[in-house]
Amino acid sequence: MSICSESKQNGSNLQTQSQIVALNVGGELFTTTLSTLKKHPHSKLAEMFAQDQPKPPMDSTGRYFIDRPGTYFKYILEYLRSDQVPTQCIQDVYKEALFYDIEPLIKELEDSPQIFGEQVARKQFLSQVPLYTENIELMVRIARAEAMASRQSSLMVCVVKTDEDFAKCQDVLASLDANKKLVVKFGPWKASPSILDLLDCIKMDLEAKGYTISFQVFAPEKGFRFSANYYFYKFFFTWW
Repeated sequence: MSICSESKQNGSNLQTQSQIVALNVGGELFTTTLSTLKKHPHSKLAEMFAQDQPKPPMDSTGRYFIDRPGTYFKYILEYLRSDQVPTQCIQDVYKEALFYDIEPLIKELEDSPQIFGEQVARKQFLSQVPLYTENIELMVRIARAEAMASRQSSLMVCVVKTDEDFAKCQDVLASLDANKKLVVKFGPWKASPSILDLLDCIKMDLEAKGYTISFQVFAPEKGFRFSANYYFYKFFFTWW
């Protein structure tokens, strides 16, 4: 073999080797090709490994390090390799697809029942409930304040779907206020989901924050004037 031919072969080998990329994603190790990572040109992964962009930092073994959960990167990589849409860990993979900005995968996942139900149906409903997020945080603050040296703390919640419902609750709210019982009020809203649907949403979102939650219809103490119990609920936070 001539020196020229040998040089060309070595150059070809080096070029082939340079297409193989070793990754460390949140402590999980992966090996893939540059073409796989750059399959979708407008994604963040393609941007990370573009020729004119600074590359991700390397770990002590010389692998490119990406500070994201490695557990779900395997699903991202499998999609890039074979267009296979994951059927497991949908919510978590969706977050990673958003981070890496892989638009075809994002659209595929948004069509799945899990993401459609959460992003399109439930979140659209909750966006119509005034101060929903702020009230969830208020519930947490009240429950934590009531939890001193106690296994369980509780608080009152009033849920009203319509202005007419709210009007029915005014006397009860005034009585509770006079008895120094703090009430967190949700509603009204114009979407079709019911009061029970909203109660389930409140429970889901508090559980997503790591709290152990239960609720029941508020049963007033004996002698307490009460005519709108359908709208009042007691939420329980169990701490241990």
